[in-house]
Amino acid sequence: MLDVIGLTPGEEELYRCLVQLTTARVDELAERLGRPRAEILAQLDALRAKGLVPPPGPEPEAPLRPLAPDGPLGEALLRRQAALEAARAAVTQLTEEYRAGVRRHDAGHLVEVVTGARALRERLRDLQNGARHEVLWFCRANPLAMPGQDNLEEFDALARGVRYRAVYEREMLLEPDALEDVERGVRAGEQARVHDRLPVRLAVVDGRTAICPLVPERGGGEPTAAVIGRSQLLDALVALFESYWRIATPLSPAAPPADRDADGYRPDAEEVRLLSLFVAGVPDKSIASQLGVSRRTVQRRLAELMAVAGVDTRPGLAFQAARRGWL
Repeated sequence: MLDVIGLTPGEEELYRCLVQLTTARVDELAERLGRPRAEILAQLDALRAKGLVPPPGPEPEAPLRPLAPDGPLGEALLRRQAALEAARAAVTQLTEEYRAGVRRHDAGHLVEVVTGARALRERLRDLQNGARHEVLWFCRANPLAMPGQDNLEEFDALARGVRYRAVYEREMLLEPDALEDVERGVRAGEQARVHDRLPVRLAVVDGRTAICPLVPERGGGEPTAAVIGRSQLLDALVALFESYWRIATPLSPAAPPADRDADGYRPDAEEVRLLSLFVAGVPDKSIASQLGVSRRTVQRRLAELMAVAGVDTRPGLAFQAARRGWL
């Protein structure tokens, strides 16, 4: 059992025997194990070299005592673990190099097709569980496989330091409880933005794997998606995400700015939340539902903020909110 950290089966058996006896002479060990004395002496020298038996004393035939195993064997175990981790990293690198080589010579290995909502959901979960740096999302209305409230893997990944950037299609925010789900992600550390219309559904993990649907969305039938490895196609999908990320409207957490603006005004947390939804283009009715107030209250608060900003139009309020650092 202990051969993985440097003990031969014979050495392990001898050491276990000595531990059981607590103290024993060489002849007693040879008799108990049924081995030649010379073999016992050689194995005792090996155990001394490994720190499991003390050095010989002035009396050659003095009784032997074992030393505690946790020190020397613990160090050997740590060295073994480090070697295994290095080997695992090397295998991972070799696997990536192998896949890259295969893709260069066989385009058929570039894309894996996943069919069915359940299989797609499991693949999305596996990829997020394996994420180490960053996950990118294009989130459209009517999810194919994983509604936002079911994506618990995101919170685990955020907790271990993975960065999440998500662009939500505005129509998605109108679905029941969608805004609450998005805000929960933002409070956990997700960076969220909103755009009028997204071209595709998309998830990209660590810039090395992407998932996106293969066919237009129609009623009935199981969804089919492509899992895309490192390639120029993946680079193009990442570039597509970044282009939409730059022009999308940020969804800010409900926290007031640290400083007052040039006119001495600083919106409170509730006003920041209201402005964030307003600037993202969420209709008044949906904002009211999200804030737990009436539509008339939303309109009144926006009118009050317009007065503070010195504008008489909603586009002017959106501009001033950005210029004054209210969001």
